[in-house]
Amino acid sequence: MSRRHYAVSLQQASQDSPTLARLTALTRESSERLKAIETLIPAGLRAGIQAGPIDGDSWCLLVKSNSAAAKLRQLAPALQAHLRSRGWEVNAIRLKVQT
Repeated sequence: MSRRHYAVSLQQASQDSPTLARLTALTRESSERLKAIETLIPAGLRAGIQAGPIDGDSWCLLVKSNSAAAKLRQLAPALQAHLRSRGWEVNAIRLKVQT
């Protein structure tokens, strides 16, 4: 097995590894989803929300507080509908409160 002893960019590494390429694509898609629903989220909550992992038709949002998570639970049906109208098959939005 040959081992590299030189630096490679993340882009090059992801091109060389199908697993890393898939992970990079999922991370990019998750960020795009968050950007797509940003206008539907109250301005005061936006800074406390991060895009999380995608698992099939389920998407996770990382939230900084329980109160923000409660509000997002109320908005979840509208967020899902908006994402579906943009071509993403999202049947569930999971929320994980980061403490």
